[in-house]
Order: sequence, then C-alpha cells, then structure tokens
Amino acid sequence: MSQTEAIVLPETAFELSAHLSLADHEAAKWAWYEMAGAVLSHYVVDQQQRLARLLQWFYQDLAFCARENYYSMEAADLGCCVISKQGNSTTLATVLCLLAKQLDLKLDIILLPGSAVIVHHLTGKPQYINPLNGELLSKHQMHAFIRGELGNAAPFKQSYLKPVKPKRLIIRLLHELKAGAVVSQKFEVALECCNLLLQWNEDDVHVKRERAFIAQQLGCINIAVQIWSSLLNITHMIL
Repeated sequence: MSQTEAIVLPETAFELSAHLSLADHEAAKWAWYEMAGAVLSHYVVDQQQRLARLLQWFYQDLAFCARENYYSMEAADLGCCVISKQGNSTTLATVLCLLAKQLDLKLDIILLPGSAVIVHHLTGKPQYINPLNGELLSKHQMHAFIRGELGNAAPFKQSYLKPVKPKRLIIRLLHELKAGAVVSQKFEVALECCNLLLQWNEDDVHVKRERAFIAQQLGCINIAVQIWSSLLNITHMIL
C-alpha cells in the first residue's frame, strides 16, 4: 500500500485485512456484496425515511453492534466487521456509510479523538449519529467523548467536525489495528502496521517511536537501537 495507489472502499480495507492475515479476503468481499445488494430493497423516495429504514435494517435486522472486545484487532478490521457484524465506531461507521451510498444517501464520517461519528445534512442542518447504536448525538455528548479520551480540560475543536477522506480513514484504521495488535501482543502485525503507516509519512516521529518499542518486544534489538539513534539525532538537530 503506497502513496500512489488509489484508495477505494471497502476494497482497500479488505486488502489490508488480508495483508495482515486477519479476515479472509474472499469471505469479506462476498459478505459485502450480499449486503450491498440487499440494502437496495430499502430504497424509498423520501430521503429521511430512507435513512430511517437503513438504520432499522442495519442495527435491528442485521444486528450490527460494538464488539465486546472493543479494542481488539478484530474490532478495528473492516473485513472482520463485515463478516461478524461487530466492530468499533470506525469500522461500523464505514460499513454504514458505504451502505448509505448504495441508497444515494450522503453520510460522512468525522473522527473525534478515540471515536468516529457519522454526520448527515438531510434535514438542512448537521445531525450526528453514534455508529455504535444508530442514535442521534448532540455536540455536548460528542464533547463528553473527547473529554473522556483527552481529559476534562480538552476543548471541542471545530476541526473535529470536518468529514474525512478515504486516505485518512485508512490511516485511522491502521492506527487502531496497530493498537489492537500491541494489546494482544501480536507484535509482528503491529510492526507491519507501523511499516505501512511510514510508507505514507516517513517522518512521523510518533510511529517511529512505536516501531522501535515493537522491534524491541520482538527481540530485534539492533533495529530498535538504530531507530532510537535516528530519533535522538533528529532531536539534537531540532535543539
């Protein structure tokens, strides 16, 4: 996955899943095809009714929900989410927005610290949806999410409300997959997530630092030392 490759959802996410040996690529693809065809039966002329039918079908009939092991790799993997109908806020939001696109409904994803939220303007003003359950969210509730992630003093920045493009969404998924891999001590997967992230931004100091830690956990001491040395050199140059 490089900067020059086109990002197409859900295909790019499924390829990423297969690359990391998480969900079966063919199983994820056919599960998506089945849903993408079935959702068309919920098309009605009125857009708000169409959205209501989509949400009913997604959360009640198909029973999409948050995965119990919320911070696992499986929750952060779009292929696993499509197959199991369980995920985290980012994967659930992605699947729902893709299904909405099949119904000519424009739903966007915004990325708060620690949470993804869906936004639409079908009523003429922005309305925010919690992808974990399909319920409406107020800005006050979203600010509570931010404070829960960053601390009580964290402000609500207007930049949080900007819809994301596919590249940033894939980067978010990679970071969440990396975190899930570290928690489950699957450091080979975590290291590959770091490698993929650095293909897009080779100067990301935070990812380099995480890569050094992961290499150390894998016993690759020489690689870890090289990374730490390069980071120290960058720090000295800045100072």
